[in-house]
Amino acid sequence: MKFAIYGQTNKTVVQDIVVRLFRVFEAYQPTIIFEEKFHRLLQDINLLPTQYETFGTENELPEDTDFFIGIGGDGTMLRAANFIKNKNIPIVGINAGRLGFLANVQQEDIEKHLPNLFENNYKLSKRALLTMECQPAENSDFDIRFALNEITVSRKNTTSMISVETYLGEEYLATYWADGLIISTPSGSTGYSLSCGGPIIEPETGCFVITPLAPHNLNVRPLVIRDNLQIRLKVKSREKQFLVSLDSTTKTIDNETEILISKAPFTIDLVEFPLQSFIKTLRNKLLWGEDKRN
Repeated sequence: MKFAIYGQTNKTVVQDIVVRLFRVFEAYQPTIIFEEKFHRLLQDINLLPTQYETFGTENELPEDTDFFIGIGGDGTMLRAANFIKNKNIPIVGINAGRLGFLANVQQEDIEKHLPNLFENNYKLSKRALLTMECQPAENSDFDIRFALNEITVSRKNTTSMISVETYLGEEYLATYWADGLIISTPSGSTGYSLSCGGPIIEPETGCFVITPLAPHNLNVRPLVIRDNLQIRLKVKSREKQFLVSLDSTTKTIDNETEILISKAPFTIDLVEFPLQSFIKTLRNKLLWGEDKRN
């Protein structure tokens, strides 16, 4: 069995997670490969017992990898999706961040959950991704290509609103006068969209959410749409440019650029262990069970 391991820092909590992982691996002796930058970070603090094979931008993640372990917060999980792309490699998220909806294995539960991978005692949650094209095409040059949570357009260097002319397929929907617009997947419904008043959606529901940022139209509300629609955006602003974000990556785009957003042709598989579920995560993370009447 082959495991790929990825993280973005070598802070103390990450070091402890790596040590715990290796304790579990000692009993099963899997093949281990590291993301190249994370490998260097761990070598710098002499945490690794030997040199490991690496993957990165030059040498892609091997397709025979059985599991991809992301160590960090939800931001780490979002970047993990862009290493995997359409390889159908399940992701195990170990939370070294704060809330952690996507990274759902807590540090203290590693020894309890990880052996389940070797015993085939887990299930997969299939998550849709967003992909984006720009016209003209040169504005499509992003560090990451797919968004697991959301794609956002927003104002840049100004207090003035932007207008976002929005089409669903070929049909005109509305022009949003706002600070921006969020196009969210069900996975992203508990992120930025939720903070802006969007609904919480069960992760495997076939839909997307359009959530305006501080709209100047009092009757504008978040909208849930089916996920086989292409979303077309045209942004106008007093500035010459605006911002586009794919999850944690942001780029400046020229006004009048047309943005085409659609569902990616593949899904990402997140591992869920026994007694884990999205509903339980909601109760635990958002404290829905803390009402004294319960």
